[in-house]
Amino acid sequence: MRGVFDKGSSFRFKGKGYSMSPFIKDGDVLTIAPLQGSSPRFGDVMVFTHPTTGKLVIHRLIGKREGSYLTKGDNAPEADGLISKAAILGQVVRVERNGRYVSLGLGPDRFFIAFVTRNGLLPLLNPLWRFVCLFRRSQPGE
Repeated sequence: MRGVFDKGSSFRFKGKGYSMSPFIKDGDVLTIAPLQGSSPRFGDVMVFTHPTTGKLVIHRLIGKREGSYLTKGDNAPEADGLISKAAILGQVVRVERNGRYVSLGLGPDRFFIAFVTRNGLLPLLNPLWRFVCLFRRSQPGE
């Protein structure tokens, strides 16, 4: 993956896991782009190598401390710990689900989602989220 990013190219693959649900779901197709010299921003969904496990992780940036970044899955109980900029491979720039573009979680709303994620409020908002999704599906003409 790093070789693709070194050329400035994006990379697409199917995501696996539930730590970013409901904004990124198991099986969504993710487009990952290199940072291209810019610094990650609060709310961005980052792709990095976990410092302890060495595994590839996709989680949201929820803070910055001492030149490192604090990340957490939107649906994860705890933060990942501090991540160095060198461990960051890129960021999620597009999410596709069932062939359709999913914009929620990557636009300006990412700031609110990062705040909710950082403070562990997402489990409290999940019932409201389900109601909104149900309401949207039941609208005539859609």
